[in-house]
Amino acid sequence: MSGLTEANLKALAGPRSFERGLGYLDAVSGVEVGDGWVTASVHGTERYEVELILEGPGGLGGECACPYGLEGNFCKHLVALGLTLLAEPENSLPRQREAARSRAQDLDGWLSDLANDELLALVRELVGEDRQLRRHLELRAASARGDLAAVRARVRELLDIGPFAQYGYVEYADARAYADQAGQAVSAIEVLTGSGRAADAITLAREAMRLLAEAVESVDDSAGGLGQVGADLADAHLDACRAARPEPEELARWLVGHVLGDFDSITDIDPLDYEDVLGERGMTVLRELATDAWRGNRTGWAEKYLMESLAKAGGDVDAVIAVHAADLAPNGHTHLVIARELDTARRPDEALRWAERGIKDARDLGAIDTALVDYLCDRYEQVTRLSDAVALRRDHFCVRRTLFGYQRLRAAARSAHSWRAEREGALALLRADAARRREGWNGGFVLVDALLDDKDVDGAWQAATETGAHDRQWLTLADQARAARPADALGVYLRLAEPLTKQTGNAIYEQLVSLLLSVRDCHRQLGTPDEFTAYVTALRTAQKRKRNLMCLMDEHGL
Repeated sequence: MSGLTEANLKALAGPRSFERGLGYLDAVSGVEVGDGWVTASVHGTERYEVELILEGPGGLGGECACPYGLEGNFCKHLVALGLTLLAEPENSLPRQREAARSRAQDLDGWLSDLANDELLALVRELVGEDRQLRRHLELRAASARGDLAAVRARVRELLDIGPFAQYGYVEYADARAYADQAGQAVSAIEVLTGSGRAADAITLAREAMRLLAEAVESVDDSAGGLGQVGADLADAHLDACRAARPEPEELARWLVGHVLGDFDSITDIDPLDYEDVLGERGMTVLRELATDAWRGNRTGWAEKYLMESLAKAGGDVDAVIAVHAADLAPNGHTHLVIARELDTARRPDEALRWAERGIKDARDLGAIDTALVDYLCDRYEQVTRLSDAVALRRDHFCVRRTLFGYQRLRAAARSAHSWRAEREGALALLRADAARRREGWNGGFVLVDALLDDKDVDGAWQAATETGAHDRQWLTLADQARAARPADALGVYLRLAEPLTKQTGNAIYEQLVSLLLSVRDCHRQLGTPDEFTAYVTALRTAQKRKRNLMCLMDEHGL
């Protein structure tokens, strides 16, 4: 009960939906309290059925039939129901929940006391009134008596998207209902297994997997409902196999075919889960089939994944490496994967050689996986090959001249006590890039950032003056140089403020006021506060229609 609070409702709904929910308090009707849930109708544009979950696995939650609620959101209608419950007299809701629990217990006791013929008469009455219940029980009955033809027909019916599709596609709003219906097919297969027809359950589960995989292509399953049905279907198939104990070789062939086929994405079956059913003979066949499939298509994702999984399960590191080595990525990422596998196997020398091979094999060092460069440099430092780490960082920086690359080169060179020489070479490259920018090349801004990162403010200012800089860099320069060169910083702040005076919006006003505070500080250092007063007076006169700006300036004493 502690989960139902105004604060939690606001947190779940967000400020906008919470505020809108306040307007629907009089639209809540038909409140029914259960043990852990509350349902009601909320009248808005239409009447929507709402269910508030008070103590689910994830805490407070709920569902609503409105379009926003069907997208999985905690909507204004749920807020209205929650606030309605909170407005009830103290202890009212706990008493209603206790009453609901008592009614459920009374119903269970009454049903338990009915004689068989009375209970049968009741069920028949309900079946006659509720078509969905009748169909559900018909399916359970067919499964229990092992009528495979009837069960297959009903499973096909349950997995048919037709009743839910518009123009051949099931939209998000109808996907949940379709998933609920598809889940009944899984229940029917489970009943088959439980009634001693596990072999039939295997056959039907495999057929259902194919039908579900075909259906999912035409369903918006953003909420993951069909994904859960697929997982449940895979579990039902595994349970049936454990009960029926099919021929191991046949099962191994089916598993490999399924995993490598087009129908595994929705069920995501792991053949290793079947190890107890396959036994030693079946696992041998499984590995042979997986190996043959991989040899026939060494670059296929499914083939590689299956082969790698089996190799890892068997502790065969060399087989894992062989799988990766057969399809090496040109950017060195696969080499890095192999190196890490070898590290895990405590074979560091081989790991280092694979990482070095990744750099050597790369056609374009600029396109290399940066993680491989980081890994290899770390390894070089661990074995005190500091000059090799610097050389690799240098080569990488030469082809990818970024601030991050500059920082990594600096760190490596400092460890090797060679930063002074490396810095000159790196800055020379960046200066050449800056010169190219003056010739029309769209780049070359790293020089200023690198000098700022080195705390060389004077050098950065000179570079910005000679080769140019963008506004963010000029602002950083002005902030860092203001104490030593307030007149230069003042010119930057005034230039950056000018275009903001022609724009509107609270974010713009905050930027402008921040610049004005910096302008004031520069004038104070220069001993020209009267000039700042005149500037601000003129600015306020020109901007007086912008009330939010005026208020913000007042708050900061401008």
